[in-house]
Amino acid sequence: MNNRILISFILVLLLSCKNIGEVRDIRLGHGLDVNHSVHLAMVHMANDLDSLSQGKLRLRIYPNSQLGSERECLELLQMGSLDMTKVSVGVLENFSPKMKIFGVPYLFKNRKHTYKVLDSEVGQVLLSGLDIYWMKGLCYYDAGSRSFYTKERPVHLPNDLNGQKIRVMESVTAMDMVRSLGGSPTPIAWGELYTSLQQGVVDGAENNPPSFYLSKHYEVCKYYTLNEHTTLPDVLLAGTTFWKSLSEKEKKWFQQAVKNSVAYQRKLWLESERVALEAEKKAGVEVIVPDKSSFANKTKALYEQYGNEGGFTKILDKIQALE
Repeated sequence: MNNRILISFILVLLLSCKNIGEVRDIRLGHGLDVNHSVHLAMVHMANDLDSLSQGKLRLRIYPNSQLGSERECLELLQMGSLDMTKVSVGVLENFSPKMKIFGVPYLFKNRKHTYKVLDSEVGQVLLSGLDIYWMKGLCYYDAGSRSFYTKERPVHLPNDLNGQKIRVMESVTAMDMVRSLGGSPTPIAWGELYTSLQQGVVDGAENNPPSFYLSKHYEVCKYYTLNEHTTLPDVLLAGTTFWKSLSEKEKKWFQQAVKNSVAYQRKLWLESERVALEAEKKAGVEVIVPDKSSFANKTKALYEQYGNEGGFTKILDKIQALE
């Protein structure tokens, strides 16, 4: 166990509250800002859970990476030292290889298609497949589509990425995607990215509009290219140790609260994208809308590459068949 995980583990133990009477405290750690739609959806879930359980289940949420990075929270979850977390599917692929499917560039046709896939049997089977990794997949939250933002050189075409160091998550598919477009992928923890951009450790990054805005990365990067290369949902997870400790009635309360939070978050997300883009433009960011086909054509080989991996061709065919 490295020092950061050990510190996170100790912090989780210190923050743990013993149940008083019939009240059970449930700890959920994540890395997002408190104004992010996903955090607000989880607050909504906490309120619903409190109401459904008549105060017996109390969800305590620790945002802004208080309990560690996404990877560290996943490891704490597997150890049974954290009850719940929310991570990007891009980080989750390191723990569950089949989740790499979401990293295929231009996998989804539009937002309607994305929702249909996530809500379909395909999406739910991918969630249920997490059980063997000591995680219970509860739902997907909308995290929009990811696009490039840079400090010094705007990106209009894939060739504009040549020689640029682009921050990515700890994700093989993200690194493959940036390489295929000519950039140099550089994995950096989300919480360290602002400083890394300031200091020139990287030349840019890629993320959705609300994350670009709430992280204040627009203060450093003045070019935002809406090429929308990948659509990576966020995933809400419970540790299997925690989940198995719940009664059947408690699980039903949880599932209802989770379902309500998904519908709530999708509405918030659409508005948050609009607000973020407007704010970024007002802050002096040049928002570029490129011809996406030039980016899609250059990443086609990845579609075939991942399709040839075990089982991926069938999943890809099922995803494309959904209208």
